Amino acid sequence: MSEAAKMKRAGYHLYTFTISKLISTFGSSVYAFGISLYVLALTGSAASFAVNLICSILPRTILAPFAGYAADNYSKKKLIILSQLGGILTVSGLLVYSLVIGLSLPAIYAATALVSVFSMFNGVTFSASIANLIDPDRIQKAMGFNQSAVSIAAIGGPVIGGMLFGFVSMNVFLAIEIVAYAIALVLEATMNFRLFTTAAAKTADEPKQSVMQGMKEGIAYLRTNRVIMVIVTTAIGLNFFFSALMIGLPFIAVQQLKVEATHFGIIESMIAVGMLAASVYFSIRKEVKFPLLFSKRAILAMSIILAALALPLVLNMSYTMNVLYFIILMLAFGLSNVCVNTPIGVMMQKDVAEEYRGRIFGILESMAMAMMPLGYLLFGLLYDFVPAQYVIWGCSICLVLLTAYMMRASILKEAYPELAGTPPAKPVI
Repeated sequence: MSEAAKMKRAGYHLYTFTISKLISTFGSSVYAFGISLYVLALTGSAASFAVNLICSILPRTILAPFAGYAADNYSKKKLIILSQLGGILTVSGLLVYSLVIGLSLPAIYAATALVSVFSMFNGVTFSASIANLIDPDRIQKAMGFNQSAVSIAAIGGPVIGGMLFGFVSMNVFLAIEIVAYAIALVLEATMNFRLFTTAAAKTADEPKQSVMQGMKEGIAYLRTNRVIMVIVTTAIGLNFFFSALMIGLPFIAVQQLKVEATHFGIIESMIAVGMLAASVYFSIRKEVKFPLLFSKRAILAMSIILAALALPLVLNMSYTMNVLYFIILMLAFGLSNVCVNTPIGVMMQKDVAEEYRGRIFGILESMAMAMMPLGYLLFGLLYDFVPAQYVIWGCSICLVLLTAYMMRASILKEAYPELAGTPPAKPVI
């Protein structure tokens, strides 16, 4: 294929990938919103809601490394199509079950777990495929478009779900997800997942490694690449400490400051609005020259935002001021979140060897997901026994110390020798 034809095909991938992600994520968002409200309405129990959440998180945590191994050793296109098809069949099965017998909690839990597994295989494989689909110069644009699609779905999904819930049956929510997945499947089937594959990967016809051997090799690769190891470790810490914000925001705003549900909904939506704005910015700006340094500054900004979450508890502000303050704070949080993730995502697409990319993204997904329930549990307990401001400030300090150590000057100079005045050994990222 000529260079011009490859670039044209990469442009097609850029927009097809974005539309596919928008449609599938939007369908999932509407479904997740509807099924969550349905479980609460059916049982009136927060515990039942929590079990459904665990059914979504636990399979992803356990199986993400296996998804990474599969992405490195098997056809990415087949994995993506099969995982999307698996999601369609799972939701279709739940719809048939609902029409014949009626929805039950065990059926919902089983479907939630299966959909979570299929969507995780799809997501990890796509993450490992972006550099194969898009030319290097447009990877940041692709990451920005991808994040924009996710943000739009995060804003629009609950809105549409809220409008539908109470007026239509759960079967309509299931049908919406089936149609969304089916459209995404058709779009994904038209993509060439070997467009920018390296020559080494194309000729790799030797027998497949065993799963355990492949996992060990992926971990060994991660350990030998100090910069990538720093990124993964920092991401895990970031997910853990920001669980304090995700638990603390509703606890502080609703429980302690008595913010009304409508106003709190606006506050939470500002995170997605900030993420959307930052995603659009990254899709049109030049590629970040020193992504690790850029992300370090963004994480430190997020640490300040985390600490600022507790200020209304110690300052005597009016109700209106509290609401406006939280709106601005969550908007800034959404902006800084993308400023951390997008440059690092681009760096990993370019720096991680193609034959290890799936396993590295799988390990990252697994560890990050594991930190969420652990953080939710720990900080949920802490907020009951320790004043919220001390929990928030403690997490903020820990995050600053973690970032200062993991992204210290020696690591940055190793990643970017030109920062130390040494000519770079490789092209500047």
